[in-house]
Amino acid sequence: MTDTILQFVDGVMASPWIYLVIFTLAAVDAFFPAVPSETVVITAGVFAASTSNPNLLLVIAVAAVGAFVGDHVSYLIGRLFGDRLLNRMKPGTKRRKAYDWATNAIAERGGLVLVVARYIPGGRTAATLTTGAGRYPLRRFSAFDALAAVSWGVYGGLIGYLGGAAFEHNPLAGLLLGFGIAFGITAVVEVVRYVRKRRAAAEPEKELASVR
Repeated sequence: MTDTILQFVDGVMASPWIYLVIFTLAAVDAFFPAVPSETVVITAGVFAASTSNPNLLLVIAVAAVGAFVGDHVSYLIGRLFGDRLLNRMKPGTKRRKAYDWATNAIAERGGLVLVVARYIPGGRTAATLTTGAGRYPLRRFSAFDALAAVSWGVYGGLIGYLGGAAFEHNPLAGLLLGFGIAFGITAVVEVVRYVRKRRAAAEPEKELASVR
């Protein structure tokens, strides 16, 4: 069964249509985050190392361009319907918290949050919609988003490639390693966010205690 699945995936990865698939998923993932674009990019990177198909540089380029296009669609949606979407979200829900975080982060760090949000679950959609809803200048958005899209394409492609290179004759093990690395990086980002949030919340309490 495993061999059959691997043969099927290998056939898909060897097809020139894989680049269109990567582009489409990377674009749609910007405003419909249930689409597994990162999974496909990592998988393509694994097979690029183990079978030389698809081409790694093309995978990275197509993923980055797709992400860039999709982010601009999400930005436009936020600009046109952002307020309505936000009003429909109940306070305290996971999605509303993501948008509240994006709003505060953009106010503090500006466009750089587009790069950081790329590696936070749900952060990409929240950041792009929020920048659109907040009328963030399009030129500045495009500049920061280009950096974010390229970094994400390189990240996904190279993680997969490293996994595939480590297990050149065992693509399944390479996939597991690639996904493990991606999960580990995401976990580290979340831990850092949690620690910083706790520290920021503790600062007012320390100041109040010193006054007393």
